[in-house]
Amino acid sequence: MKKNDTAVIEITDIGVNGEGIGKVDGYTLFVKDAVIGDRAEVKVMKAKKNYGYARLMKILTPSPDRVEPACAYARKCGGCQIQEMSYERQLDFKEQKVRGNLERIGGFAPDLLDEIMEPIVGMEDPFHYRNKAQFPFGTDREGNPVTGFYAGRTHDIIPNTDCALGVPVNREILEIILDFMRQYSIPAYDERTGRGLIRHVLIRFGFTTKEIMVCLVINGKEIPHADVLLERLGRVDGMTSISVSPNTERTNVIMGTSCQVLKGQGYITDYIGKIRYQISPLSFYQVNPVQTEKLYALAMEYADLQGGETVWDLYCGIGTISLFLAQRAGQVYGVEIIPQAIEDARNNARINGIENAEFFVGKAEEVLPEYYESFAHEHGGETARADVIVVDPPRKGCDEALLDTIVRMKPEKVVYVSCDSATLARDLKILSENGYELEKVRAVDQFPMTVHVETVVKLSRKTGES
Repeated sequence: MKKNDTAVIEITDIGVNGEGIGKVDGYTLFVKDAVIGDRAEVKVMKAKKNYGYARLMKILTPSPDRVEPACAYARKCGGCQIQEMSYERQLDFKEQKVRGNLERIGGFAPDLLDEIMEPIVGMEDPFHYRNKAQFPFGTDREGNPVTGFYAGRTHDIIPNTDCALGVPVNREILEIILDFMRQYSIPAYDERTGRGLIRHVLIRFGFTTKEIMVCLVINGKEIPHADVLLERLGRVDGMTSISVSPNTERTNVIMGTSCQVLKGQGYITDYIGKIRYQISPLSFYQVNPVQTEKLYALAMEYADLQGGETVWDLYCGIGTISLFLAQRAGQVYGVEIIPQAIEDARNNARINGIENAEFFVGKAEEVLPEYYESFAHEHGGETARADVIVVDPPRKGCDEALLDTIVRMKPEKVVYVSCDSATLARDLKILSENGYELEKVRAVDQFPMTVHVETVVKLSRKTGES
């Protein structure tokens, strides 16, 4: 096959990024927006020696798993990759994705996975679940300000103020800002020239408290006629915090390094279970609160705390899992590299009256080994220990030095929360070769309509291991 060739293919598999996979005379084609079971006409857009990428031109026979997407922009927008797939099939795809990585990369036997994998945790309503959204602003061909989301793999904005994954109030807020920009000729930022004022708008919504935060990211120091905008946004029910974050750098980084409160307070509050969190514009906070509560409850269940345990929570963010665990643990230690996140974690412990959680700033792969070594030095060679270690690393997974220290500290249980099942499988293989065995694995659909999936794993130290 070569570029611009057309073909009719059957879609027989799904790639890790949600693209349909089919073959023409043994040549593999990856087709965005295609679903297993589709018979489709496709056009080759990029051809390599053994495989290529094709555009879906026409569905000839739709898959039984194909559904009409809830959003009219689903194919254009880069936010959702699998909205055309039935939700039941999405859950199956994600479960098989986790399982496939555990088998291929982790080397775990299918019989073992049959025994320990629990059914994926899905959502009753897989739409309107995001409590946070960042909308880029730009200008259309007629010179009007627009906002929405970027088209896949581009920085071209697809105008849309009513994202099917966001909360309904987003639309009201965005329309207020666009009307204001049109009325006062406030220009949107242009990445190519570095000119224009309004770059992005961050909106956060408290699912329990109904509090709303708006933070405007601007290419400058202030917004002309800001008092008018503040008055209009202030009429929105639940508006609690309005701020600006100056960002004058020629960069793809969205937020600036600081925020200035224009109206209300500098944060909103929300709950996961019984724990209350203060969330600032720069805070990391899980975007799907409904599934986050299920995710953390699962981590708590796997930790199986009885009340006196010492727990380390590595990559703890603003203390979300740490404070959940502290409700049942003797002592919790959290580690996170971002200083602001640790400030938030300490503050969240304070506002919840939790006194058995302590937080450290630094890289988990440095803090834990240093603690291990210094503990032995200060306690006459006595080994530092933990009953349970919880890790929730970024997509790259855990550093080897960290895994080595976990093994040396010999916790009875390790609970691994992962956003990337490939690096999860790699790390589980190392732990399983060093005295730990998999007991339970469960996927949690934290991001419906996308290819991403969270996984929670329980490992226990093998009996007889010294």
